[in-house]
Amino acid sequence: MVLGKVKSLTISFDCLNDSNVPVYSSGDTVSGRVNLEVTGEIRVKSLKIHARGHAKVRWTESRNAGSNTAYTQNYTEEVEYFNHKDTLIGHEREDDNSEEGMHTIHAGRHEYAFSFELPQTPLATSFEGRHGSVRYWVKAELHRPWLLPVKLKKEFTVFEHIDINTPSLLSPQAGTKEKTLCCWFCTSGPISLSAKIERKGYTPGESIQIFAEIENCSSRMVVPKAAIYQTQAFYAKGKMKEVKQLVANLRGDSLSSGKTETWDGKLLKIPPVSPSILDCSIIRVEYALMVYVDIPGAMDLFLNLPLVIGTIPLHPFGSRTSSVSSQCSMNMNWLGLALPERPEAPPSYAEVVTEEQRRSNLAPGGACEDFERALQGPLLAYIQEFRFLPPPLYSEVDPNPEQADDRPSCPSR
Repeated sequence: MVLGKVKSLTISFDCLNDSNVPVYSSGDTVSGRVNLEVTGEIRVKSLKIHARGHAKVRWTESRNAGSNTAYTQNYTEEVEYFNHKDTLIGHEREDDNSEEGMHTIHAGRHEYAFSFELPQTPLATSFEGRHGSVRYWVKAELHRPWLLPVKLKKEFTVFEHIDINTPSLLSPQAGTKEKTLCCWFCTSGPISLSAKIERKGYTPGESIQIFAEIENCSSRMVVPKAAIYQTQAFYAKGKMKEVKQLVANLRGDSLSSGKTETWDGKLLKIPPVSPSILDCSIIRVEYALMVYVDIPGAMDLFLNLPLVIGTIPLHPFGSRTSSVSSQCSMNMNWLGLALPERPEAPPSYAEVVTEEQRRSNLAPGGACEDFERALQGPLLAYIQEFRFLPPPLYSEVDPNPEQADDRPSCPSR
């Protein structure tokens, strides 16, 4: 678009990565250039940049105020992370059209460098949600006498890194549930579900290995399924608005009465999604893996296993890290693949761990220190673009979840 003698006004960033995508973290220096191309000589009062980062929430709700009276209640909230202004050409005053202080720019292409530092305090990851967003941008404004200013805004991405190579995110997640179906005065056998995953933290593009056992002792045909859900929570004026979206799902084989199905590491791939946002006061983005049994004509039996979607993937020695983590947790060999058909009494400590192993684990240094040093590896950011996904397929939630310790065996058919 030609605006008088101004042919174009653009902003370019000096990228810190090989993908030429402007991505930054707290404490980084954002630098770039404002590119101005003019077809003839122009007089300029100023060329300014304005950089800002903020989280913003907004939604509306209808309210009744009596008979035949209704109004709309607005909920808005905003958190500012930084606000930087700088003048690249000219002076601060924009209402001064005198010749004094004017700058002459000749025909051609011109570049004006800018630079500013992001705050050292944690910043929320860039995000676009249903009722709110976290945005970072740089705006350039060219002011000329007696003319409207030429403005251009360009966004850049900020990732508040989440390193999944930490003990809390490397810990396994597991659970067990059981449900007994009732039809009038008849009670059928229980449906039981046990599931576990290797760890809590993942990055987009990874596949979650699901280990599960589903036992159907009821009289109905059931279907085991799994799904990853994203929950967006927005906070304003003491209220909360929540949006739940399906991210990915899979389906197992139908189970008739008396049948059992075992998932021996069934894979569910995580698509490109926004990382978890856990530190913003007005926006939270959380994830969970739901392993459930679809029961026709009854509320589903489900397990929720929390997930954290990070930005720094598992180190190449992730398998060794997992074993070290297990050794530092009383040598629990959690990653055994097959679930037993019937619960068995656990072995004694002396049968599992010898006296020599116990002494070596109590000795200083060793595997636990190797694990801590491994966590100090280089940051490897996984950059993916967030896309909206369709709403969840269902929203049933068992208000009174129960976990039975003693599970009756399924009668033979």
